[in-house]
Amino acid sequence: MLHFIDVILPIPLQKAFTYHITEAESQFLKPGMRVAVPFGKSKIYTALVYTIHQNPPTAYEPKTIHQILDDVPVITEMQLQHWNWISNYYMCSLGEVLRAAMPNAFLLESETVISKNEKANIKESELKDDEYLIYEALQHQSSLKINDVVSILDKKRVLPIINSLVKKGVLNLQEELYEKYTPKLVRYVKLHDNHKSQEKLQELLEELSRAPKQREVVLTLFTMEASIKQPIKVSDLSERSGASTSIIKTLIDKQILEEYHIQVDRVQFDGEGDADAKRLSEAQQQAYDDVETIFKEKSVALLHGVTSSGKTEIYVQLIQKQLEQEKQVLYLLPEIALTTQLVNRLQDYFGEKVAVFHSRYSGNERVEVWQNMLTNSEKAQVVIGARSSLLLPFTNLGLIIVDEEHESSYKQFDPAPRYHARDAAIVLANLFKAKTLLGSATPSLESYFNASQGKYGLVELNTRYNNVLMPDIELVDLADKYKRKRMKGHFSDRLIEEMTETLEEGFQIILFQNRRGFSPIIECTTCGTSPQCPNCDVSLTYHQYRDQLRCHYCGYNSAMLKSCQGCGNSTLDTKGFGTEQIEAEVKVLFPEKKVARMDLDTTRGKYGFEKIINSFEQREVDILVGTQMLTKGLDFRYVKLVGIMNADNLLNFPDFRAHERSYQLMAQVSGRAGRTDLRGKVLIQTYNPHHNILQQVSTNSYKEMFAEQMNERYNYKYPPIYRIIKITFKHKDYNRVNMAADWYAKSLKQLFKANVLGPEFPPVSRIRNLYHKNILVKIPPKQSLLKTKEAIQKIDNSFNAVKDFRPVRVVINVDNY
Repeated sequence: MLHFIDVILPIPLQKAFTYHITEAESQFLKPGMRVAVPFGKSKIYTALVYTIHQNPPTAYEPKTIHQILDDVPVITEMQLQHWNWISNYYMCSLGEVLRAAMPNAFLLESETVISKNEKANIKESELKDDEYLIYEALQHQSSLKINDVVSILDKKRVLPIINSLVKKGVLNLQEELYEKYTPKLVRYVKLHDNHKSQEKLQELLEELSRAPKQREVVLTLFTMEASIKQPIKVSDLSERSGASTSIIKTLIDKQILEEYHIQVDRVQFDGEGDADAKRLSEAQQQAYDDVETIFKEKSVALLHGVTSSGKTEIYVQLIQKQLEQEKQVLYLLPEIALTTQLVNRLQDYFGEKVAVFHSRYSGNERVEVWQNMLTNSEKAQVVIGARSSLLLPFTNLGLIIVDEEHESSYKQFDPAPRYHARDAAIVLANLFKAKTLLGSATPSLESYFNASQGKYGLVELNTRYNNVLMPDIELVDLADKYKRKRMKGHFSDRLIEEMTETLEEGFQIILFQNRRGFSPIIECTTCGTSPQCPNCDVSLTYHQYRDQLRCHYCGYNSAMLKSCQGCGNSTLDTKGFGTEQIEAEVKVLFPEKKVARMDLDTTRGKYGFEKIINSFEQREVDILVGTQMLTKGLDFRYVKLVGIMNADNLLNFPDFRAHERSYQLMAQVSGRAGRTDLRGKVLIQTYNPHHNILQQVSTNSYKEMFAEQMNERYNYKYPPIYRIIKITFKHKDYNRVNMAADWYAKSLKQLFKANVLGPEFPPVSRIRNLYHKNILVKIPPKQSLLKTKEAIQKIDNSFNAVKDFRPVRVVINVDNY
């Protein structure tokens, strides 16, 4: 009888692919194991076993698998169920979910190796120039990889040349699989067994009397072994004895010392894990009890607690309870910056039970977390991470905490799967019959609406910890200040006055401007020309620290222009301002104070966030300037003043969520002020101080904002009342994008009538030389979401069958918020 497996390949295929296996393999293989399989003409991929069956495919002749890579599954059954849900709900392939979920080191890659055909009789005169260069290189080396050929020829497209050499019989091709994960081994050392007894050791020390440094190493090792009672690293021995590693190596070569290696995790935490959880205040205890009561009836609770109300302490108590029941906890955060602060706090409580997982970790570090979770290791009971940590192999999940649940960073935009971590977390918790706690000072309209409808439980926490007052928020009218000439650069006299007072009292300041760089627009004052990105429809941002113009969409950069490209005059001026310009102005206003900047440019490294946050916490920095990274849940004890440099560019954004997002951003950044005994102060500079959202922020009226925004969402049929699917078309030809989008929209309108908006070009309609055009499909509350998606999928299949439209890339984004 024939046996087959269906596998998930890490590429966007609509369905699983079938391969032929032997009977012995069918008894050994299990869903979730990795196999290397040939796919296409000569590529080998790492695929995941999905099902094992006896039904041959009808459309093609199945190939046999290349090799089995695992002894046990690396994916759990629950994970596969969750991935299936993500794939179906967000209209993407399982392969794309696999690619996003698994650490790269698990996905073995095949590499084409080319070698000389020794049997062939080659006439060098018949080879073209490029072909001869490859042939010549193979005279000196036995084999080459594709990347080597690219660098030899200095060309990207080398495959046609290699193919012609294969046809001429000059080359042989073969695929080579290579493993990407390398375990970290640490060198340890011990005294060789020959010298363990007292007499032998005495003899050895006498022998080494002429080599005092070597003798010192042996004595140090002896005392360390006696006192430490655990393996001794070569590096520690070298440090303690003051000897170089070459002396230790000599002793190993002489068989006086013996070296051995132990595999260790790359990320290890040194938190003691013995700190007692703080006693909860009365309000916190009440909130904790309410959450516990809700969890008896409902699986999701929303904790709406004002900034600095001590939500984290409530989370700690809930985590503690889950750990006592031997359950795992997932703690989701929107920003990597937040994990830095939180990890230290949680380690004090839970020690090495805490594991961290996010994109700044290397492939090898991620594999170690994954393996610890598969084995349900003690080291991975509390997992803290950004949205990708949802896709890890949990075995016994009891609780998911989604902190700052309103954050837009929970939504993945590119590449697929375009999932929303908050919604996917609730589904994951349901699979495990676990609970989900959503926490925020400014909940998203969706979550608060679900809570007000009784779908989620709602817990309110309206007082700050220790009953500290909410910050005093003052609106500064920029139009009036400019008119009265009371501005210094971008700082009003009120802001300078408050900053001076705060610094004199020895407190710290945060200044918020949601634009990085020095200035978003450079303009010629003579002819009005502004330098544009050649690949995108957007002006270039000036970055002063590198003296260059950069595109924030595609990364294009060029040196700063000395004169206008249009008229040739050197009358270039900057318009608008970013964090760099604010930093420069602050240094002029307060030259003796230490200023730091926290944005994408200053936090690129793995420990970029950590360095800035630590120096600010330790009060080495007086004034911190930053973008929205600063707004999210960071806890600084000595910040008394927060300045929002310009609220208007948040409010006037072309998006139906602009007002909700502005409220959340400003309320969150205001919440960084006055988190201990003293009341904080917030100054918001704006040209429109009477704007409803600004008034609501200044009086901390979340419910008022919610009611007003919900009213608009009802009127204009937007989420959470209607669901939205956004369909984007991308192609380098303007006309083709137009034709494709019009055809698609016409087909959609036949089915969904007035609930289809567009096609329209977005504000930035060309990015990386591709034109973008969008269609929005609104789904009324009573319309079946499943049937709607099926209809869109049918239209998409018909669209791809049209030859002219096939090169147009279609991106379907479900729940586009």
